[in-house]
Amino acid sequence: MKRFIRSLLPEPILQAYHFVLAYSGAILYRFPSRKLMVIAVTGTKGKTSTVELIAELLRKSGKKVASASTIQFCIGEQRERNLYKMTMPGRFFLQGFLRRATDAGCEYVVVEMTSEGARQFRHKGVSLNALVFTNLAPEHIESHGSFEAYAAAKLSLAQAVAESPKRPRILVANTDDAYGKKFLDFPVEHVVPYSLADAEPYNTDDRNIRFVWHGELFTVPLPGLFNLYNCLAALSLGEALGLERSAMKHALEHMPPIAGRAERVELGQPFDVVVDYAHTMESLRALYETFKNKRIIAIIGATGGGRDAAKRAQRGALAEEFAALTFITNEDPYDEDPQKIITELAAGFVHKKPQLFLDRRAAIREALKAAKAGDAVLITGKGTDPYIMGPNGTKQVWSDAQVAREELAKVGYTP
Repeated sequence: MKRFIRSLLPEPILQAYHFVLAYSGAILYRFPSRKLMVIAVTGTKGKTSTVELIAELLRKSGKKVASASTIQFCIGEQRERNLYKMTMPGRFFLQGFLRRATDAGCEYVVVEMTSEGARQFRHKGVSLNALVFTNLAPEHIESHGSFEAYAAAKLSLAQAVAESPKRPRILVANTDDAYGKKFLDFPVEHVVPYSLADAEPYNTDDRNIRFVWHGELFTVPLPGLFNLYNCLAALSLGEALGLERSAMKHALEHMPPIAGRAERVELGQPFDVVVDYAHTMESLRALYETFKNKRIIAIIGATGGGRDAAKRAQRGALAEEFAALTFITNEDPYDEDPQKIITELAAGFVHKKPQLFLDRRAAIREALKAAKAGDAVLITGKGTDPYIMGPNGTKQVWSDAQVAREELAKVGYTP
């Protein structure tokens, strides 16, 4: 019903509604961001991990920190799982969260910000100190109308930093990305580019990344080149904030696993089981590349009903390129026929035959049964998503990691 009503309203009215709603929340909670050092993180990939990395750098530097990401909401030592299936929940949530962080005595808050949140002005009334930009690739085009509009929504966050009355104002951007320099082209006190050149020499594998930054060797227990970029983003921001390098090094080298981001499920089985949120072509390729030295068994689905339908066959073709076996299954069909989605994914296969399962648990079970010693079972698409979203707003409580643990336990594996 909500979606139907919105479809009837002109876009300017919707925009005005969201703008007023955002500022009303700021007024209601007495502009809590004014008392915090507010750091926003945006981009297509790596936002959540970068939020978690920055928050950990700040904690290990002795700061009291709050953070809000797709995974969780943290205020000091208190952690609450994000069950909204939204990175930036609306209806005053963000302002209420900032008020709780302020009342708890936090000095810093790190917030994952999305293009959709920016388009709906959810950042309005939040006084930003810094923005970290990770990368930009085509996504959410159905929602924004074009890639240019999607990029403009992201860039509006950099504009918000430039217009902020707070000091200092910091912009950090990945200049290996074609859009990186655009995010630095705003009048602020600190403009901080970063790139892989800052980490040379470096190497990565499916468990660790090793790199040299400012003459010091870092060994971080996170996999893949994508996490090297995330670490560089966090370090660059930390340096701009004046954090001690020794504290940042200690934080990264003792970084705990990030839930749903190349998260390993380990119950003593002789093969890797990895749960990852990867769902774009770029993020899936990055994950497959990380495990390319192993025999890959891939579990894939579509990003959701009504989204990126044109890329489904491409996603199937990518899995065929890297995986020895592929299990195609349900993900978040919403109001679209899940069998149709699965069939369209399978259309990308030419030389190998994928196995199709509407039941996601069955797909995970059969993939685990097919795994041999030394293999890597990659369960992609949902990460920490708490539900499988079905028609008419229905939802099924879900956890890829928990289901994988349960299915491994059924065949006798134990921690």
